[in-house]
Amino acid sequence: MRLAVLDIGSNTAHLCIADLDPGCPPQHVSTLKRQVLVTEDTDRRGVIGRSAIDRLTGSVGAAAAAAALHRAHEFVPFVTAAVRDAANRDLILAEIRSVTGVRVGFMDAVQEARLTFLAVRRWYGWSAGPILLADIGGGSMEIAYGTCEDPCVALSLPLGAGRLTRHCLPDPDHVKKKHFQRLREHVESVLAEAVAEVSARYRARPGTAVATSRTFYQLARLCGAPKAKSGPYTARTLRRDDLRAAIALLAGKTPAQRARLPGVSAPRARQILAGAIVADATMAALGLACLRICPWALREGVLLDRLRSREDVIYSPTG
Repeated sequence: MRLAVLDIGSNTAHLCIADLDPGCPPQHVSTLKRQVLVTEDTDRRGVIGRSAIDRLTGSVGAAAAAAALHRAHEFVPFVTAAVRDAANRDLILAEIRSVTGVRVGFMDAVQEARLTFLAVRRWYGWSAGPILLADIGGGSMEIAYGTCEDPCVALSLPLGAGRLTRHCLPDPDHVKKKHFQRLREHVESVLAEAVAEVSARYRARPGTAVATSRTFYQLARLCGAPKAKSGPYTARTLRRDDLRAAIALLAGKTPAQRARLPGVSAPRARQILAGAIVADATMAALGLACLRICPWALREGVLLDRLRSREDVIYSPTG
């Protein structure tokens, strides 16, 4: 079975086409990335602007054409928090369908956390023991903990790097100390109320602490992790001590200057400081000195969930 998954995030629409066979990991056939830059074109009321809507529509059309070209059996396009939580979400999705003929869906935020957790569990396997997962997106952050393929606790918090940059850093080009401090206090207050159960479970049964998403990957690279060309099987970690030094570095630079730092991409340069603050505060709240960086995330979780459903049918007693 060949499946095409289009993950439309705050910065990028990323298409992944893969062959799914029981007993095997997803075999990637092709990928396509298009910048959508939703966060940069969303006002403080949560309304996504015209130029971003045009980019979204064009990206969905291009992805649908690529899925057809590669003869995918199923095309699964979905938006994550940046579009899902937009004030004009329904109008956007209706326009995309009208122009491209593609019906783009969205999943519950907690379901995103569960599918990302599935991907991380499959990547590290059962030898990892209990897994604690953190995933920072543009619109939200997901945290999950569990001992099986499905987490026993899954949270979605409004701590996306793009969202916080828009609401808490009025001038990302020149971050003032008072705005920096208010942002950190806000993040810490949200985490203090939300992660008590996850933290208690992890203290009782510690295991492998994992992070995924481009934000964590770029922060790890900034802090000295190997480059992407080293391949997905190269171990990458993010240490809190290194991250705290990186925050001081990022806070003193403009987005243009940040984009010249190791690992920081231009589309994420404006929001990487907020992402770093969320990462640091999360590690502090959960008592983590280090996180392992997983190359699999939500897209792979969707693929694996489809494969898991197919395996259930094939191996069921009545199948």
